[in-house]
Amino acid sequence: MSDSMRRLALLLLALTPPLAAQGVDYIREHYTKYECLIPMRDGARLFTSVYVPKDDSKTYPIMLNRTPYSVGPYGADQYRASLGPSEKFARDGFIFAMQDVRGRYQSEGKWVEVRPQNEAKKSAQDIDESTDTWDTIEWLVKHVKANNGKVGMWGISYPGFYVAAGMIDSHPALKAASPQAPIGDYFLGDDSFHNGAFMLAANFGFYAFFVERKGDPAPPRQSSSFEFGTPDGYDYYLRMGALAQAEKLYKEPNAYWSMNLEHTTYDDFWKARAIVRHLQKVTPAVMTVGGWFDAEDLSGPLKVFRKVESLGTAAANMLVMGPWSHGGWSRGEGQKLGNLDFASKTGEYYRNEIEFPFFQAQLKGTSEAKLPKAWVFQTGTNEWRKFDAWPPKDAIRKTMYLGPGGTLTGTAPPEGFDEYVSDPARPVPYVGFITLGMRGDYMTEDQRFAGQRADVLVYQTEPLAEDMEIAGPVHVRLSVSTTGTDSDFVVKVVDVYPTDYPEPARAAGSPPLPGNAVKMGGYQQLVRGEPFRGKFRNSFEKPEAFVPGQRAKLEFDMPDVCHVFRRGHRVMVQVQSSWFPLVDRNPQKFLEIPFAKATDFVKVTERVWRGSSGSSVSF
Repeated sequence: MSDSMRRLALLLLALTPPLAAQGVDYIREHYTKYECLIPMRDGARLFTSVYVPKDDSKTYPIMLNRTPYSVGPYGADQYRASLGPSEKFARDGFIFAMQDVRGRYQSEGKWVEVRPQNEAKKSAQDIDESTDTWDTIEWLVKHVKANNGKVGMWGISYPGFYVAAGMIDSHPALKAASPQAPIGDYFLGDDSFHNGAFMLAANFGFYAFFVERKGDPAPPRQSSSFEFGTPDGYDYYLRMGALAQAEKLYKEPNAYWSMNLEHTTYDDFWKARAIVRHLQKVTPAVMTVGGWFDAEDLSGPLKVFRKVESLGTAAANMLVMGPWSHGGWSRGEGQKLGNLDFASKTGEYYRNEIEFPFFQAQLKGTSEAKLPKAWVFQTGTNEWRKFDAWPPKDAIRKTMYLGPGGTLTGTAPPEGFDEYVSDPARPVPYVGFITLGMRGDYMTEDQRFAGQRADVLVYQTEPLAEDMEIAGPVHVRLSVSTTGTDSDFVVKVVDVYPTDYPEPARAAGSPPLPGNAVKMGGYQQLVRGEPFRGKFRNSFEKPEAFVPGQRAKLEFDMPDVCHVFRRGHRVMVQVQSSWFPLVDRNPQKFLEIPFAKATDFVKVTERVWRGSSGSSVSF
């Protein structure tokens, strides 16, 4: 199986409740399955599988999941092996409704990638995901037997987007909603673009297997026979050349991939699809969930939480963030990710102590809803924290300046600069080993390989005399100049472990570690990293060229963190101009990057300026 196919399999695992412990036999014994075509206001019918408890001595709330990834298996006598967000739900008793969204698999109508919210509805033909959700809930509470009139929604990733969209102008029966890793804004921080920089490996790999349905409603077809033919993604994407050449590598045209090449600024196309811009009249209790190490949708949960909080209309609003990759909270123990060990089973804790009680309280009233505003896992100390605001009210902004000689200090240094040559023919890799696509755990990876390159600037503190806690967004201010007319700048915040950091204990009799095993002494853990495409420094709508040699200012926020740099550790900041193939290559000329020619890719000299008006990061 190729690396990209593994990634797709893990994605689908994250989106499909991973509860094999229930098993088909248990579900068949305790639930009756119905298949329905639920009519929408414009006449389209959406395929929905409904599982109703066989015990009809009481009523049950409905748990609704809407997905573009198929609700199979299809057939009234074909049962799933799991139901609900976790095993507890099916065993406690809920009605489960799972729906193929409009235009996908067995549902009628036309599917639109991240369908825009329609804010000018004038007739029954004016539909969007909020109306499809309303019509679905309306039908379910009227037609499904033994329901108690209360509905909860949950979904991870794309299904999380459908939860967020479904909260708009909420149906009165929708009492609890949990958008998990929702797509909040494709251009500003989620799957497609980060600060104007295109997330190449993730999108090319995903769209190689996520293809358009041909013709009428139908069960899943073989998505693609695409093969990379190599385990080396760095080499593969380098040989790809300009993005405009990429589609030739697919087996068939893919309009979803092409939209990223056709809309390279924050235009109306992306704004219409940014669900956080359109959230309004949200009335159910909301629990937004995300992972600190979510390589795909870390920004979305934070933005959805903040927007719902600003509305003030939700019954309750809570943010949950844990030490997880994309959807990692829904499967496994959650104790380890990559080379990191969090010292407890964080996934199990979330499912048992946070998620299940949330829905129980809102839909059944059988547990008390003691909800903090933010329930987050603090990395570094490896403990759960509860806050009555996010970021915490008592957080104090601390600024650290990039200084001479690779120092990172709390006071502004003298004026000066550091420089490096950025060569798009030899971009900085995003991990220090051979891999194909975007690794789901790259956000935990060791950064020692990067700091050894001449095109990566490194700044670090002395070993800390006491713990340093950071919580909330990381603000970056860069003063830069370039000999080109466009450049990317990647900033990484890194936790440097002491060289004598103890290696994890190993059971007696364990085989020796391989010679290439990662040593945690001196480990440089990526805490947060983000690219910024320089031409968007003043506007994401209207890019501007750099004037060669002239200083320019870049300011942006990286997604939130909740981390403690422990005593004896160092805080490090790395600055570079490529992060490949995680991010597409910038030719370093001001032009439409997807259509750059080979001759457009040029070396440039980058300067990062120091001083009181220079470069810094603030926590």
